[in-house]
Amino acid sequence: MVRRDQVIRRDFAAGETGRGPSVPSHGLANDPRAGQWDGRRMSKRMIADYKTFVVTDGEGVRNSLYVSGCPFHCVDCFNSSIWDFRAGHEYTQALEDRIIEDLKAPWVQGITFLGGEPFLNTPVLLPLAQRIRREFGDSKDIWSWTGYTWEELMRPGETPDKLELLRLVDILVDGRYLKDQKDSLLQFRGSKNQRIIDVPKSLDAGRPIIWAKLHDQERDIPEIYLKDREAGEGAQAS
Repeated sequence: MVRRDQVIRRDFAAGETGRGPSVPSHGLANDPRAGQWDGRRMSKRMIADYKTFVVTDGEGVRNSLYVSGCPFHCVDCFNSSIWDFRAGHEYTQALEDRIIEDLKAPWVQGITFLGGEPFLNTPVLLPLAQRIRREFGDSKDIWSWTGYTWEELMRPGETPDKLELLRLVDILVDGRYLKDQKDSLLQFRGSKNQRIIDVPKSLDAGRPIIWAKLHDQERDIPEIYLKDREAGEGAQAS
C-alpha cells in the first residue's frame, strides 16, 4: 500500500497562468487542467459523514455534509481517509429527506458541503442544493469548501456542472490546503492561500469578493487563555 506521504502530486496545467493564489502548488497538491476532473463521471454518490448542529463549518449553527472522493491529495490533508470516491456509504433519498427536515429547525442557519471535494460530487450536491432553494429560498444559506480556486472554477473549459453548483452557493472557501502556509489563526481556513468568498457578489462583480464578515484571530486562543489565567492568579496572590 502506498503511504499518503509517498503520493506523487503533479501540475497537470503547467504553464497555464491566472489560476488563483498559490497555483501551481509546487508539489503540495495536484493541480488539474480545466475540465480534467469531471464529477459527473467520477462521483460514486458516496457520503463520508453527515453532522447536525455544528458551529465549526461556517457561520452560525449549521448542518454539514461530507462527500467522498478528492484527487487534489493535499499534503497533510485532515480528511485523507476519504480521498477514495468509494469511501463511506451511499447517499440515499432517506438521507436527503432527513437533511431537509433538519434544516427546518429555526436555529439552523444553513448547510455546509465539505469532503472530499464537493465540486466533484455534483450528482449528489447539485440536486440537493436545488431542492434546498426550492423549499427554503434564501432563508437557509449554503457554504461549500473546495480545493479549486475561484479562478479555476470560472476558467473556460471547466465542466458546466461546477458552475451550476457554484451559482447555488452563498459562501465559498476556495483553494488547496497548503501546509507551508498553515495558519491556525485563520477563520474557517487552514492555510493563507485560501479565501472566504461571497459568491453572489463575486458573480455580479466578475471577480472574487471576500466575505464581509471575515475576521481572523490576532492571537492563538490558548495564548489568550493562558494570559488571562496568569492575570487572575496574580490578582489572587496580591
